[in-house]
Amino acid sequence: MKGLKHLTIVIKLGTSSIVDEHSHEPIISILSLIVETAVKLRKDGHRVILVSSGAVGLGMRRMDVEKRPKDLPSIQALAAVGQCKLINLWDTLFSQLRQPIAQILLTRNDIADRTQYRNAQNTFSALLNRGIIPIVNENDTIAVAEIKFGDNDTLSAITAGMVQADYLFLMTDVDGLFTANPRTHPNAVPIEVVTDISSIVADVSSSGSSLGTGGMSTKLVAARLATSAGVTTVITRSSKPENVFDIVNFVQTRKANILEPSPRSVTPTSDEMQNSLSMSSLSIGMVSKPPLHTRFLPDPHPIRDRRFWLLYGLAPHGTIYIDEGAYCALVGKAGLLPVGVVDVEGHFAQQEAVRLVVVKRTCGSANDASINSSQTLNGVRKPGNASDFEEGMESIGKTHNNYETRNPTPHEVGRALVNYSASEIKRIKGLRSAEIHSVLGYADSEYVALRENVSLVKKGSNEDESWG
Repeated sequence: MKGLKHLTIVIKLGTSSIVDEHSHEPIISILSLIVETAVKLRKDGHRVILVSSGAVGLGMRRMDVEKRPKDLPSIQALAAVGQCKLINLWDTLFSQLRQPIAQILLTRNDIADRTQYRNAQNTFSALLNRGIIPIVNENDTIAVAEIKFGDNDTLSAITAGMVQADYLFLMTDVDGLFTANPRTHPNAVPIEVVTDISSIVADVSSSGSSLGTGGMSTKLVAARLATSAGVTTVITRSSKPENVFDIVNFVQTRKANILEPSPRSVTPTSDEMQNSLSMSSLSIGMVSKPPLHTRFLPDPHPIRDRRFWLLYGLAPHGTIYIDEGAYCALVGKAGLLPVGVVDVEGHFAQQEAVRLVVVKRTCGSANDASINSSQTLNGVRKPGNASDFEEGMESIGKTHNNYETRNPTPHEVGRALVNYSASEIKRIKGLRSAEIHSVLGYADSEYVALRENVSLVKKGSNEDESWG
């Protein structure tokens, strides 16, 4: 792989890859191969991060517990015991090859504050610049539902986005995604390249081992998150960790020769696969076929830095329902004014994160006139003139009547840090900014959320640009 650019590669290992499901013994054979692969990547100049599950499983072995407990305190106690064993195991194996490692334990609380998020980024950067391999895990000892990432697939995707990685490898007990469960359907076809996760048709019935918390569905969620941050995401078999090196070598060589598969199909046809192999034969050095895997291509317009933190680093505390006029204004880079708020759900305070959901405004509401007016928001006109907005907004109704009769299904469009609490927004929703003071007795801001504190997801996979 020498001669190719230096990359940042995140490798995620689930509990089933580290601990035997029945004996709870560490699977030394796989771990040793992972260590060899990581060190090999390091020697080629790449930056490597491991996201490692297994603390609870190793804790069960150490304490002779046969079944994973269901109550949180018992799980956290086992995690506390097992994390010591886990990091010691990694350190022992990496020490054989004189490779230093570091332990990083995270919860959502650790990155919910923007300063702490940047501190975490700086810590990763300092470690990687010194040739150290960080071993990342969720801090299960103190994490509760409100501050958990949920599973290490999600944690690995957030880590990959945080460090702006080039690759995220989700190691599992199958070779990749299939059109059906390969354990029960021998005719299942592997899906090799995915360009649009939303259009994928695959079997995700695998729910993970009895020791773990993830499954194939969580890997799809992680892939969606990571690819939105510009990270090429790969699902491949954990029992063959040397595949990581071969896949990276294959993909990078193809990129160097402009041979990345066409994004026309989620599941390549036999003709496409034959064409791909024919093209490969033209490559200098004769690129060989890679190990079986599923590769999710990164978004060409990635969400990064503050926008990524807003969307994925923060846990939402509630929901603000907005009309399409407000959404168009946000797309046009204006802030969220109270006139565009339809309803509020949940309990949240100032400067806490909320979901933004677009809904139809009820016919005949008190705010109809304001929505149909030609008033502009920070120079951005509300619906009525489609030319005022991005090309991607053509599907949105151009008049109030259009989006009333169309009755669109409510859908989340982004996240925001709000300037007012839930109770305050309920009182000022639908009002003009000039009326905030008369209702609340004060007006901290004319905006419910400043545009710099809003991050939007793209409406579809075929948009020409990202709307951050």
